[in-house]
Amino acid sequence: MRDAVRPTFIVSREDWSLHRKGYQDQARHQEKVREAIRRNLPDLVSEESIILSDGKQIIKVPIRSLDEYRFIYNYNKSRHVGQGDGSSSVGDIVGVDPSGAGGKGEGAGDQPGEDVIEAEVTLEEIETMLFEELELPFLSPKDKNRLETKDIRFNDVRKKGIMANIDKKRTILENLRRNALRGKRGIGGISPEDLRYKTWEEIVQPTSNAVVLAMMDTSGSMGSFEKYVARTFFFWMTRFLRHRYENVEIVFIAHHTEAKEVTEEEFFNRGESGGTICSSAYAKALEIIDSRYPPSQYNIYPFHFSDGDNLTSDNERCVKLIGELLERANMFGYGEVNQYNRSSTLMSAYKHITYPRFLYYVIREKNEVYAALKSFFHRREQPAV
Repeated sequence: MRDAVRPTFIVSREDWSLHRKGYQDQARHQEKVREAIRRNLPDLVSEESIILSDGKQIIKVPIRSLDEYRFIYNYNKSRHVGQGDGSSSVGDIVGVDPSGAGGKGEGAGDQPGEDVIEAEVTLEEIETMLFEELELPFLSPKDKNRLETKDIRFNDVRKKGIMANIDKKRTILENLRRNALRGKRGIGGISPEDLRYKTWEEIVQPTSNAVVLAMMDTSGSMGSFEKYVARTFFFWMTRFLRHRYENVEIVFIAHHTEAKEVTEEEFFNRGESGGTICSSAYAKALEIIDSRYPPSQYNIYPFHFSDGDNLTSDNERCVKLIGELLERANMFGYGEVNQYNRSSTLMSAYKHITYPRFLYYVIREKNEVYAALKSFFHRREQPAV
């Protein structure tokens, strides 16, 4: 007599939802945290403690209480049960407890407020939320040195693997097939030979090579607010590019009346003074492009941030150089930090530019950096030349 093989997996009709309550609560909590991050992204993007951190910052995000709706009975009352006459409709107020009425009044209140807790999130979690909405626009194929983006694709099913990758659907189908061959109907006696596991491969997707030229006004007219907002934009821009693309190149240019190429550390930390001639930055960008980044091999993206104050006689030359840059570049992005909504000399000239790939955004409050990032870095169709 053959010994019966004891199955290592058992299919039960028991309601396992109760056993998964802890997992469901954890998943619900994580979703609440993600919602809180999305809701607070404009403020988190401009949070000073993040911008000045070393990249390992832990941020606290306020989220509402995770308590679920439930009935609460007041055992101090004599009446708890009642029956209506059928004349009520959805939304009708069936009763009010006077002792629990809240609202505006004199003195300190004695009613509970809405519970708010703070969840700790990492900079990496914020980046994941933010960067999933961004990409370099107007990318076109180039000859060589292509960028590579990586993705994971589940592409096979195998009999060996780890439990985290088990394919439940195919496992059940294998069990049904095996039972059918034995003359049995339904699911039962799942054994290791029925188990199927998903496997994946890392896909490297080539995209066109790119260089981004970050130009920032560091003249005396750029106050602490203006410099902070400009640096905040470029902080997230550099992190996005390095997170999303493998080999993107970034060139940093600082200018007042003269422009110079600087290191990344100098770009984010140096302070300058003096007047403003923005065309100096554009001329330096053209010089760098023509000497190191031929348009036939690179997608080119110049970005310039300023407070809008420029030598008036220089505006015409700025417009001309932007046209020359756009002959080489995929687009040109101009960001203006204008806290008091004043009339700026640069914007008076730039608002008449009709180049389709000239984009600008005016930032009046620091939490608008998020909107500026989304405005510049979202998918656009390649315009006809």
